Amino acid sequence: MRVLLTTVGSRGDVEPLAGLAVTLRGLGAQVRMCAPPDEEFAALLERAGVPLVPLGPTVRSVVAGERPPTAAAAFRLATELVDARFDTLTTAAEGCDVLLATGLMPAGARDVAESLGLRYVYGCFHIFGLPSRHFRPGARPGTPSPRDETDHRVLWEQDAQRVNALYGEALNRRRAAIGLPPVDNVRDHVFTGRPWLAADPTLCPSQGMTDLDLVQTGPWILPDDRPLPDGLEAFLDAGAPPVYVGFGSMAAYAPKDIARVAIEAVRAQGRRVLLARGWADLAPIDDGDDCFVVGEVNQQALFRRVAAVVHHGGAGTTTTAARAGAPQVVVPLIADQPYWAARVAELGIGVAHDGPAPTFASLTAALTTVLTRGTRARARAVAGAVRTDGAAVAAQLLLDTVSQGKPARSA
Repeated sequence: MRVLLTTVGSRGDVEPLAGLAVTLRGLGAQVRMCAPPDEEFAALLERAGVPLVPLGPTVRSVVAGERPPTAAAAFRLATELVDARFDTLTTAAEGCDVLLATGLMPAGARDVAESLGLRYVYGCFHIFGLPSRHFRPGARPGTPSPRDETDHRVLWEQDAQRVNALYGEALNRRRAAIGLPPVDNVRDHVFTGRPWLAADPTLCPSQGMTDLDLVQTGPWILPDDRPLPDGLEAFLDAGAPPVYVGFGSMAAYAPKDIARVAIEAVRAQGRRVLLARGWADLAPIDDGDDCFVVGEVNQQALFRRVAAVVHHGGAGTTTTAARAGAPQVVVPLIADQPYWAARVAELGIGVAHDGPAPTFASLTAALTTVLTRGTRARARAVAGAVRTDGAAVAAQLLLDTVSQGKPARSA
């Protein structure tokens, strides 16, 4: 079997596909992957032994500015990505049996599969963007649900219109060029009636959360056996477990002065600080030996040795910290991050920070709760329930889909 995987997004969108690719290869499948050509992603996929076919612009060039992208930039990017998918995936999919797409609204992927006669699967890493009666589209968790079925339907119809405005013209222009009829609902066309959810059911329960025929496989985890750097090992061995602080690829959204606020709040707890540089280029505020800066590192190993993890609430970081039994302070900034923050709080394995801009007082209060024995005990208990077989489940489903000759819509 030959599989084409594709995504556009942050590290949290690329790494799960790498985990799925490695598992597929272990079952004898040939795998290619189309993803943005960021150096970090290229290095990740090279380590996993997965061939990378560059797709679109680097993500860092889009999100690592001083300010978030404007609405006009979002419209330009949407058209650019549709064109990139048609141009790149059509060539990359040659000889493949199935195309699986994830990440930022992969408009164009299903259409390439349709034109080539391939099976198509849409995968997602959370339920927050799927039509649901339980939350408003784009609203933070905790926002009151629509008052009745009519309100619910109208809100999600408006969401579909928003997606159409971004992608519809470019998508239908490219479909027409290859003889395919127009699509009138891009969102539902991309999602299909049976999307796959690559998330742990304890962290992300999905039963009854959407009317779609959701297939929950569990998270797609890329095993990481890299040793921690010598300098980091020495720092960890030199004292009590530190508090990890990192915001991943959230450069344009990282809270102002977050390094200073976090370092001071952690020090006030009598703890050392492990600062992840990330795309926001976080840096120490002084030369104190109680603060150590890390770059790219094996989080699966590291999070088992920290007192707590302060982060932005990406699906990957949340899952990795939960697997490690590390208490979490989630400071949600955009997209699905408020959802993961809410789940961490509901499970009692950490705290959801109220708002995207921590102060010394607010972060101190959160850390005071997180660094208790009760929170750590609960985090360790939940760690034992987090599934680790999601990539194997998804890989076998793909093999079965092809071997049984199921149509694309039922994948």
